[in-house]
Amino acid sequence: MAKTNPVLKHEIAEVVNNQLENLDPPETKQTHDRLVANGISDQEARRLIGCVVSSEIFDVLKQQQAFDHARFVKALNKLPKLPWE
Repeated sequence: MAKTNPVLKHEIAEVVNNQLENLDPPETKQTHDRLVANGISDQEARRLIGCVVSSEIFDVLKQQQAFDHARFVKALNKLPKLPWE
């Protein structure tokens, strides 16, 4: 199993926190609320959303494309199933 980069982990968590706080995109908050309502802890819900954020960043960098809101929302809607599963 790969080691987690603590700086990157912190930055992804900040992205998630900002999305939740600013309701931008609103689907992040909707996903968080859905996960928590289904018995997933706040911390785990944020971690799962962070997985989607990191997956989207990876796709943007790898494919040298712009952020794809539809792809991001589709991945959020599949949680708790992770984007790479």
